[in-house]
Amino acid sequence: MSNGRFLVTGALGCVGAWTVRELLREGTPVVGFDLGENRRRLAQILEPADLGRLTLVRGDITKLDEIERTLDEHGITNVIHLAALQVPFCRADPPAGAAVNVLGTVNVFEAVRRRGLTSPVVYASSMAAYSADDLDPNTGRLEEDAEPHPANHYGVYKVANEGNARIYWAETGVASVGVRPMTVYGVGRDQGMTSGPTVAIAAAVLGEPYEIGFGGSTVFQYAGDVAKTLLLASRSEPKGAKVYNLGGEAVAIADWVAAIEDLVPDARGTITVADIELPFPPAIAHESLAELGNVPVTPFRDGIAASAEIYRRLAAEGRLSGAEQGVSSAVSR
Repeated sequence: MSNGRFLVTGALGCVGAWTVRELLREGTPVVGFDLGENRRRLAQILEPADLGRLTLVRGDITKLDEIERTLDEHGITNVIHLAALQVPFCRADPPAGAAVNVLGTVNVFEAVRRRGLTSPVVYASSMAAYSADDLDPNTGRLEEDAEPHPANHYGVYKVANEGNARIYWAETGVASVGVRPMTVYGVGRDQGMTSGPTVAIAAAVLGEPYEIGFGGSTVFQYAGDVAKTLLLASRSEPKGAKVYNLGGEAVAIADWVAAIEDLVPDARGTITVADIELPFPPAIAHESLAELGNVPVTPFRDGIAASAEIYRRLAAEGRLSGAEQGVSSAVSR
């Protein structure tokens, strides 16, 4: 049975790069679609030979015709939609955020509808659809049927995408799977509201001080695990517009820093934590995620170790820049 031919939008971003990596490693044809041109994140986690097998299309997700043309020219069967602007960029320019995050997502659904693709549209939603107040006081966690009350534009856009996915199923039969990650980490996660824990690993390897912009506890998901979950979703046969909370490990930021210091002893005392917490629930229900199959969860210490190993290799090759990794931004919020 064919594994399909995949389009990954936002392929130059962190999760996009890891998703491309997973597809290339299993020998599945993949086309990346991105408005940017910097292949840095891909080059950090891919071997040169693998990178050479990737087809990259420079395209604008806000332009429906460019998406349609790419689907047609490359015979795409499966779409994983990850192109988006992160929280800080949406805050700085809400109209641009809405154009990319909402219009861009509608364009993907519309292009798939017009071509009658049968595999589900898989897209990244976010736990930013919720706020800390959405926690169930009886269970102490965010339940899967919680009503969302997003605290920023980015979260509002994600709620809109989930609603549009529901309408596309109801009115035109386009199936979809949305996944809501919380704090994704791994090499390539160098921007966005929850990038600080990953940036701290790079800073430790570089020997630079760094302050993570939030404390408390959060649920972590390793980028490689997220990529594998997206592929499980794309190969599923959903009936409807499914949306799943991603699981992972709830980890106190103090324990995260301690793990970095264990792995990079010279960094002891150089990684600090801001005295604020993320505006999201720290405990998340995700039981229905099992519908997709055996969803991987890498222990956070193993994920930190794997990231540090890649950063060390990049540093040894002269390819680890503090500015590129976000280390020069003293605080990540």
